[in-house]
Amino acid sequence: MQALLDVILPVFVVIGFGYLAVWRGWFSHAGVDGLMKFTQNFAIPCLLFVSISRLDLGPAFDWRLLLSFYTGSFACFWLGFFGARGLFGRTVEEAVAIGFCCLFSNSVLLGLALTERAYGPDALEANFAIIALHSPFCYGLGITVMEVSRARGQAASQVGRTVSKAMLSNALIIGISLGFIVNLTGVSLPEVLNDGLDLMVRAALPAAIFGMGGVLAQYKPEGDLRVVLYICVLALVVHPLITHTLGGSLNLSVEATRSAVLTAAMAPGVNSYIFANMYGVARRIAASSVLIATALSIGTVWVWLVFLP
Repeated sequence: MQALLDVILPVFVVIGFGYLAVWRGWFSHAGVDGLMKFTQNFAIPCLLFVSISRLDLGPAFDWRLLLSFYTGSFACFWLGFFGARGLFGRTVEEAVAIGFCCLFSNSVLLGLALTERAYGPDALEANFAIIALHSPFCYGLGITVMEVSRARGQAASQVGRTVSKAMLSNALIIGISLGFIVNLTGVSLPEVLNDGLDLMVRAALPAAIFGMGGVLAQYKPEGDLRVVLYICVLALVVHPLITHTLGGSLNLSVEATRSAVLTAAMAPGVNSYIFANMYGVARRIAASSVLIATALSIGTVWVWLVFLP
């Protein structure tokens, strides 16, 4: 119960404020769109840039950590894809979007906030190692499978160009890439620039989770409820279970295991809807899965926090 009160509810209170503000008309939809553009295109890329540029890459990028998390992520994508095709009779394109919902956990907006509240800021090193590969891995897999399924005779080079263009125009990936460049080259940034970046970083998470509440207020729980619940089970239960099992078998450290499992236990991120909207398929299912899984994660994350050492 203490974990629920001290760790989970404060984060969801901020999300609730954002939801209530938009639902009651105190904060406009245009304002939410502007806030999310600020956080996703500027503040969070700055957060990722600063974190990666200052990260000790050797200890942070433990192959056991990445294998545990991304094996679960990869498995859930294909379970979502084949489940959508075989169990629910969805088209290939819809199945890819449903698989993406199972793949893309909310590693930044919720994962960072909850891990920091549970274990402190020093526990985020493993989170940032996961996040550094999260957008490239998830978008790379999702866009590649979608473009291949839609290729209809296109040359492989054309598909490759489409994937590369989508990846290189993503602000999160740009922030991560620049962070790696600064880290690996050892470039020293001017103090005034570091101070400015630190101001942006402090604004990133509070603004993002408030804005997330506002975004959720615009969704309606519509679509096939069976598919949505299937996504919730894969995202909230199967992914963290695979991650925890693999982490234990590989003797991953307690600290890294906690970060990996908590990140894996997050609900599908808003990017799941963005991906579905980008291709015009399964949009209602993606929106509903983000909304319902986020609400359900209050309980499931509590269970994981009690279960983890």
